[in-house]
Amino acid sequence: MKPYVKITETLTPEGEPLELIEHDGTFLICSNGEQLMTSFSHGSEETLAELACAPFTPVNQPKFLIGGLGMGYTLAAATRAVVKQRASFTVAELTPAIVDWNRTHLSHLNPGLLDDDRINIKIGPVQKAIRQANGEYHAILLDVDNGPSAFHGKKNSSLYTLNGLREIQHALKGGGILAIWSARSDKVFTKTLRKAGFDVSENTVAAAHKGNKRRTHTIWLARKKNF
Repeated sequence: MKPYVKITETLTPEGEPLELIEHDGTFLICSNGEQLMTSFSHGSEETLAELACAPFTPVNQPKFLIGGLGMGYTLAAATRAVVKQRASFTVAELTPAIVDWNRTHLSHLNPGLLDDDRINIKIGPVQKAIRQANGEYHAILLDVDNGPSAFHGKKNSSLYTLNGLREIQHALKGGGILAIWSARSDKVFTKTLRKAGFDVSENTVAAAHKGNKRRTHTIWLARKKNF
């Protein structure tokens, strides 16, 4: 059996440990023995970007906010979905080391991605970027945790509250889309999205483009009403 090799480690600003591990050519980011993401299975992360960005491909200067860089798959898919030179992609990443890993140990996963001059990386919580915006974004994509009912970062829960969702509404343009990735369905959260005033669809998608395609994840698409 090939070994699991710890390449490097860091702490999040909240003090949670993160480890970058390699196993038989696959990279994993883990915390306290729990796998948070892997380079083997990332199909649903790419689908998140494709579903969120597709409606805005005709827009001349679309603006997107992505919560969480991870291994870069969501961001890479977004830049492929919207190829306009005047598009902009802001990524809010809480942990500086994640950005460093994407530039070094993980750079081969999405070659040249962070050299795209349409991308702006902001170190800090996505909540801060949301609160600083006023009807600014065509779409906000959230892949910052396992979803609204399973939290790695202690402060992520605020994103999924009624107040958090209303802050997101304020940051979106009329007709803008909030897209949320989740490891599982959550009917209560769907109701919360509707209570916040969004038009909502809950989508079940394949977790991976390869391997076990019966495993699924959930993506919510919540559209701000165009008043």
